[in-house]
Amino acid sequence: MQDPKLWENRERAQSLTQELSQLKDEILTWENLERDIASNLDMAEELSREPDSDYESEITKAATELSARFKKLELSVFFMGKFDTTGAIVSISAGAGGTDAQDWAEMLFRMIIRFCERKGFIVKIVDQQAGQEAGIKSATLEVLGNYAYGWLKGEAGVHRLVRLSPFDSDGARHTSFALIDIIPDLGDVAQIDIQDDEIRVDVFRASGHGGQSVNTTDSAVRIVHIPTGITVSVQNERSQQQNKATAMKILKSRLAKKQEEDREQEERTIRGTVKSAEWGSQVRSYVLHPYKLAKDHRTGLETSDVDAVLRGELDMFAESYVRWLASNV
Repeated sequence: MQDPKLWENRERAQSLTQELSQLKDEILTWENLERDIASNLDMAEELSREPDSDYESEITKAATELSARFKKLELSVFFMGKFDTTGAIVSISAGAGGTDAQDWAEMLFRMIIRFCERKGFIVKIVDQQAGQEAGIKSATLEVLGNYAYGWLKGEAGVHRLVRLSPFDSDGARHTSFALIDIIPDLGDVAQIDIQDDEIRVDVFRASGHGGQSVNTTDSAVRIVHIPTGITVSVQNERSQQQNKATAMKILKSRLAKKQEEDREQEERTIRGTVKSAEWGSQVRSYVLHPYKLAKDHRTGLETSDVDAVLRGELDMFAESYVRWLASNV
């Protein structure tokens, strides 16, 4: 942090500053818990020498609070994935269901942003394609913050919504689908080498929500990685050069994640434990009619407070997922 050249890249400097602050807070929280536990143990030893019912009640109450604090902090131990400490790149795409699906994609878009804000992460909208009548066709977010990928990775997959359609004049019940794709933000991954002849770069005019123009020049950038077919679009900056740099960073992160997944798949094949790919499978259902229920199909966790979930209160799903993941390693 003392390097004067660090602030030449303001975005990276801000990200590192935030990460350092979060790590200091995490260490301080553990140290405070350790101190408070030691203090409560000393009180318990004193109580064993001189019994006192009021004092005993106070110690018991403190022990319950300390246990709750430990359980909350314990979760960080389960973030043991290779990329869990990094930021994340979140892509949301409307699936089957027409206008309802595009509206559903925007609901998930807002849900993810609210969850990230509650966690203190920095969220940047990298790309957003508006739906024809409502909602969004797709959107990409860059999430900066320590353990952002660890907290968000459980959201990857197909999300299913059942509700009375606000776009159906008959008020019929509709089922809509949307896909959330989450990869770790690995920055400018040095080990990923992309040759010029491996990519196609398209430029186009950026447009805002509802189709309005946000720039009069062709500043938006789309990069296609020809060997894999991976496509990245970025239009959040007014500079074509900035958008291209961001698109290349996201492309490298996607390729690095793909290499990691290919390696893990090969290892599972060698071990003879090949499982059906989770990618593209339905990970969670949200029912708003005829009853209310949000259920994760991997962990079995469910809640009737769907409104809270859609407001971004995803902690219990994220915690349940990382614990389930650790138990299935």
